[in-house]
Amino acid sequence: MNEGRAEPPADPGFEKLLEAVLRRIDREDLARLVQDLIRIPSVYRPEEAEGNEARAARFLTDYLEREGFEVNVEAVAPGRPNVWAAWEGERPGKTLLFEAHTDVVTEGRAEDWEHPPFGAERAGERIYGRGACDTKGNLAAAVLAVKAIKDSGVPFPGKLTLCHPVDEEGMMAGIKAFIEHGHAEGVDGAVICEPEENQLCVRQKGALRVEVTFRGRMAHGAMPQSGVNPVTRAARFVVAVEELEREEVERHGEDPFLGVPSLTPTILMGPDFGEPQINVIPASAYVALDIRTVPSQSHEELVRRLEECLKELGSEDPDFDARLEVIEERPPTETPMENPLVRAMAAAHRYLTGEEPRYNGVPGATDGTYLSTWAGVPIVTTGAGEREIPHHADEWVSVEELLTTCKLYATTAMYYCYGEDAHV
Repeated sequence: MNEGRAEPPADPGFEKLLEAVLRRIDREDLARLVQDLIRIPSVYRPEEAEGNEARAARFLTDYLEREGFEVNVEAVAPGRPNVWAAWEGERPGKTLLFEAHTDVVTEGRAEDWEHPPFGAERAGERIYGRGACDTKGNLAAAVLAVKAIKDSGVPFPGKLTLCHPVDEEGMMAGIKAFIEHGHAEGVDGAVICEPEENQLCVRQKGALRVEVTFRGRMAHGAMPQSGVNPVTRAARFVVAVEELEREEVERHGEDPFLGVPSLTPTILMGPDFGEPQINVIPASAYVALDIRTVPSQSHEELVRRLEECLKELGSEDPDFDARLEVIEERPPTETPMENPLVRAMAAAHRYLTGEEPRYNGVPGATDGTYLSTWAGVPIVTTGAGEREIPHHADEWVSVEELLTTCKLYATTAMYYCYGEDAHV
């Protein structure tokens, strides 16, 4: 199929089966499915009747049922259904899951786009639109990869599951519900389908979302001494967080796949609700922190150190009044290089390209965070799309790169489920 591939499978019978699968993958079928998905604006907008993932779920349900899959639909919240489909080969074996969320972020102002955000316009090898690379292109690649194996008629040893949850761009309620309801039980490995330039990402940064509310006493801006200003106290905390970040970077260094940890104040406002006014000292102020961690860090220790910062500031100021709350915790993940899924995907990459794969880490959290930490499922994150393109105007994905991704997903499933004895 490809020139210059490295380490072809030793068993010619396996290679024939693999080629039978790959012949089933068609570039134009893939492009059409991606475009159909992009044209469904699955941005979560609760104020709109169709402002959620429901239309995307209906489309996927109809498509997968027509193609002969056993499809399940389960509401996570009103109008926000998870969809997953399973296909089982004729022989027993491992279960591999492909996860790709159906929601996309807001398109912002349409006038900022050269190509309509939900037009799915194709220009040469590029398809444009919100979600093109994050992650509807990769969702389509996963669907057609599994379909190719099913339709090829190969004697497949195992089970393949397509998992398409809601709310990945929010609080990840979809994958949490999928796991809590027991649907991840029995899954041996998972491919997280995200835009990673087809690099094999074996680590993910963790995340802590922290809110700190500061209480003061309202006063006239011309007579600040008659009140207690929570804004200045919040600012002191922000400076302390900056120092804590420097200490954490010095302590943990730079992870080869994830870079350095970060503690980033993303919101500072006063009051914490209601209308601000320039000549009024507010009664409260609010700071939000987006903390990104590497595997060597302890979330519990970080929270303790933040609370110590507040305690120290309070010891110096009798009017200092602050409350810290962790509203979301997403642990970092790491899948060992010797894990069978990593080895299978690396072998698949060599087979298709003749080159060694590039390994990397995911700078943010994905639905795979919970599959790994809650369900104990080994994960590898990969897919088409430049890493910095998601959430930008004129988001795009390359059809050629998606074709490679689709073949990588299918070949990984073959290598993983047939096992190393079949191909090394």
